[in-house]
Amino acid sequence: MWREGDVPVSARFDDPFFSLENGVAETEHVFLAGNDLPARFAPGFQIAELGFGTGLNLLVAWEAWARSGQTGPLHFTSFEAFPMGHADMARAHAAFPDFGGKRDALLAAWGGQGGRIDLPGLRLEVIAGDARETVQHWQGMADAWFLDGFSPAKNPELWGADLMAEVGRHTARGGTAATYTAAGFVRRGLAEAGFAVTRTQGYGRKRHMTVGRRA
Repeated sequence: MWREGDVPVSARFDDPFFSLENGVAETEHVFLAGNDLPARFAPGFQIAELGFGTGLNLLVAWEAWARSGQTGPLHFTSFEAFPMGHADMARAHAAFPDFGGKRDALLAAWGGQGGRIDLPGLRLEVIAGDARETVQHWQGMADAWFLDGFSPAKNPELWGADLMAEVGRHTARGGTAATYTAAGFVRRGLAEAGFAVTRTQGYGRKRHMTVGRRA
């Protein structure tokens, strides 16, 4: 489904894939600033994400990585149960900035089923399947998590305590997590997973969001 022209809305969860106000600004506020990025970028930095969607978070992070002057690739792993088809991604991307050609490079490489994509300055892996099953088998350790599933009220499977425990288990010492939601059960799940959790100012109409740091 589509709303207000080219904003994709999940028919399964009845929730938009990004902010109806300004998706790029929301990503910058929630996931970059929420994880203290780009200040923490360093060679080999690993971002992990729950919910790849349109790839907007990736594009914003990749652009910030390039602008920060890093020379090696950004490592970005996303867990996505329902990868977006190529045609729908192309339609969604029409509303995004070009990001110096990164948007079109990602779209050209996107096959609609996830997998590995290597592009200049980026090493991307989109792992298709239920994150409750796939995260536990991931061999990586994230320096920063983008927790971007659909609304916890509509998609509680992506916010449960067991999955948050796996997020904690796959976070490097001193690593962080950020999400647009301030739902109490999400904050408690992150705290139980070993994060020091803080509720901070949200983006736009959302009063609060959540950030966490692993000891």
